[in-house]
Amino acid sequence: MLAARPATRYICAQCRAFSTSRRSLAEAAEVKRLGVVGAGQMGLGIALVASRMARVPVVVVDNSQKSLDKGLAFADKLLAKDVGKGKLSESDADETRSRLTTTTSMDPLSEVDMVIEAVPEIVDLKKSIFAQLAQICPSHAILATNTSSISITQIARATTQDPTDLSAASRVVSTHFMNPVPVQKGVEIISGLQTSASTLATAIAFCKAMGKIPSVSGDSPGFLANRILMPYINEAIICLETGVGGEEDIDGIMKNGTGVPMGPLALADFIGLDTCLSIMEVLHTGLGDSKYRPAVRLRLMVEAGWLGKKSGRGFYKY
Repeated sequence: MLAARPATRYICAQCRAFSTSRRSLAEAAEVKRLGVVGAGQMGLGIALVASRMARVPVVVVDNSQKSLDKGLAFADKLLAKDVGKGKLSESDADETRSRLTTTTSMDPLSEVDMVIEAVPEIVDLKKSIFAQLAQICPSHAILATNTSSISITQIARATTQDPTDLSAASRVVSTHFMNPVPVQKGVEIISGLQTSASTLATAIAFCKAMGKIPSVSGDSPGFLANRILMPYINEAIICLETGVGGEEDIDGIMKNGTGVPMGPLALADFIGLDTCLSIMEVLHTGLGDSKYRPAVRLRLMVEAGWLGKKSGRGFYKY
């Protein structure tokens, strides 16, 4: 009697790319100096946590001095708050702050081991930045993006005019931090088709040094977090616009019935309705499924300038 043949395993290339073995075989490089592009809430949050937890010098780049000043004031406020609560000593707060520098020039990025881009979710803007980073940063530097939905493969392609040249493209990866960065532990790590194993390993290791808990995702629209989260928020908005329930009822049942700390509409206000719309459009276009169609009410609110907490009005008034 013939022994049964083991079932053949068919594994897609991308699934294999994110296997544990690929990550464990690659050696992570040490990051001694970090650059952050973008001085908004996400960028400064990343810079602050990297300085405090990974204890590396961080240079923050933004084309607006006003944004840089506002960002540093935000960092000072967070540090003072933690000192007041006894979570951080005065000396540690001073050391953390001393490791943060700002500039309106990209030139200092020529000395970093890793750079994390944290600008708005605008494809052409990110492509332009990565084309510059490929020219300015050292040949070993990891080029990371904080994108929440844009293809990493597409961003990596912007680093060269020759698609077969992987010298810079292989160093592109996504480190998608969750907002607010100083509070949320999770971070999504996403590789593009060009991303090398050592790049992925270095990104994971540095995020761990920042005190984060990485989850690895394939390069698919929305990745993991927003592929799950945004349709949930969008459906809540559809429930509102079709009269299934009011704002407080929708948020209330999810908070009191499922144990989430914030209802979907309040969460959308916190994230920014323009960001929610942008991600839903990426999902709808990239996956081609009508279930990802952005809610009409969401689009109208963005057109009205009701973007949530940052504009003073969204589903709630602030």
